[in-house]
Amino acid sequence: MVLTLGRLAEQVGGELQKGDPDCRITAVATLQNAGTGDVSFLSNSGYKKYLYTTRASAVILSPENSADCPTAVIASSNPYACYARAAALIVPPPAPKQGVHSSAVIEDGCDIDAGAWIGPNCIIESGAVIHAGVQLEGGCFIGKGSVIGAGSHLYANVVICHDVSIGKRVSIYPGAVLGSDGFGLANEAGKWINVPQLGSVVVGDDVEIGANTTIDRGALDDTVLEEGVRLDNQIQVAHNVHIGAHTAIAGCVGISGSARIGKYCMIGGGVGIVGHLEITDRVVVTGMSLVSKSITEPGVYSSGVPAQDNVTWNKNYARLRQLDRLARKVQSLERRLSDSRKQDDC
Repeated sequence: MVLTLGRLAEQVGGELQKGDPDCRITAVATLQNAGTGDVSFLSNSGYKKYLYTTRASAVILSPENSADCPTAVIASSNPYACYARAAALIVPPPAPKQGVHSSAVIEDGCDIDAGAWIGPNCIIESGAVIHAGVQLEGGCFIGKGSVIGAGSHLYANVVICHDVSIGKRVSIYPGAVLGSDGFGLANEAGKWINVPQLGSVVVGDDVEIGANTTIDRGALDDTVLEEGVRLDNQIQVAHNVHIGAHTAIAGCVGISGSARIGKYCMIGGGVGIVGHLEITDRVVVTGMSLVSKSITEPGVYSSGVPAQDNVTWNKNYARLRQLDRLARKVQSLERRLSDSRKQDDC
């Protein structure tokens, strides 16, 4: 889509501080690769070095950086969010389809709105409800009794098992599986017995679930994702997990059963979360950390060890192995010092 610079600034909530409001914007690009007709953005100070030589027609940035920009400026207190809105306007998603592909298999007893699209090789079992504007791309499976809310988009090969509830405007990316059995096992005489997983999965409105992410159904109660949750790719959400509204979780996180994560949290990539604990609202957990006990206060939490050069790591690890011996030696010295002081006092 082609927009004038003035119109673009107005629609994204920014302020056109300098530049021709009639300049035509046709695309988005990075600072270092932008050219005439492109709009770019600066939100990370690490990229400011590219601002001075950018050839973009306009740059979205914070007001304090506007004087350093050689081209037109759309100023915003949140340049990245402003850029996101601009990109969505300039490169809109394809128009939704309607109808049912000839290769789709739909069992009797389904309720499918005429405004939905059922793509090639989709399978929809009896009792499923597909609301208006839903887009099911090729190979999706919708289990018996599941509900897909209006305007939701399921990309290729998404599996929704039986009796799962998906809210409105939910995006689920290729290969995700919702509603598979949780890892419930009982041990008797050294052998495993499967515990029936009788709950389901409930997903709120405006949620996004990344490619190859798996969300297990609850054992008795449901696994729940509240509204606005964002899950990256290849995340494991175990049975009975509850994730609060607008929490964002990066790739390869593993969340064990019955953990409860609050609202507005951010969980970095590769984090492990032990089961049956609680994380309060507005907590940030940095990448590769292990959360092994409940977090009751908002803030930033870390346990992952940042990468070091190999020589330094080997030296530090060698010292780490001596930590217990050193601690015992310090305790012994403290006791001796305390005894010596007592003798002096006498």
